[in-house]
Amino acid sequence: MADYIVELLASFCAVIIVLTLHEFAHAFVAYKCGDPTPKWNNRLSLNPLRHFDLVGLLCFTFVGFGWAKPVAINPYNFRNYRAGLGLTACAGVVMNYLTALLIYPLYLVILVYMPEVPFITLLLEDFFYFVFAYSLSFFVFNLLPLYPLDGFRVLDALNKRRGKVYRFLRDYGQYILYGLIIESFICRVLVRIGIAQMAWFNILGWFMQFATGILGWPIRALWGLIPW
Repeated sequence: MADYIVELLASFCAVIIVLTLHEFAHAFVAYKCGDPTPKWNNRLSLNPLRHFDLVGLLCFTFVGFGWAKPVAINPYNFRNYRAGLGLTACAGVVMNYLTALLIYPLYLVILVYMPEVPFITLLLEDFFYFVFAYSLSFFVFNLLPLYPLDGFRVLDALNKRRGKVYRFLRDYGQYILYGLIIESFICRVLVRIGIAQMAWFNILGWFMQFATGILGWPIRALWGLIPW
């Protein structure tokens, strides 16, 4: 039970870091592309309280997938409409991957060199690993072409047509996300009470494995070149 509490605390702290950096990146790039809206809305900040959506934060902490409060922008302020829209949409996921790249060696340092201190060692190990893993999973999750995720914004920037598929993703994307998150949460609960087979039906869980496995491999390989 104590280990689970430590895991939840580390998860919550990691979520704060990942979400804040992600949304700050959106705000910063939008501002640099010519749109002052994020600054007017106090989103050009590393203060976590300016970026949180409570439901999304709790989902991220308990399920591993969630969202923050979207950064409001006015793309008509961009010096180049499509370039500004595309760069702003990609900024969050780029920040996530850079975060994973830079945080992984800190995780290795804790894992290899930190002496065993009850509670503290486990908390730090879990925290740095969760920042690494959540950054990668948020990278993949946000590239789904469902409104209001970044993948939909990229699609919006690149797509001049507004057909049935576009309207479907815009109108129902949020409900699809809610369904996926609820399904993932139910699967996790059932696995914890002993029904291990439900892990096979955890759709977002597969995304987590893909993120930490495939996308995380270059990062682990790079830092693995150092003889820790």
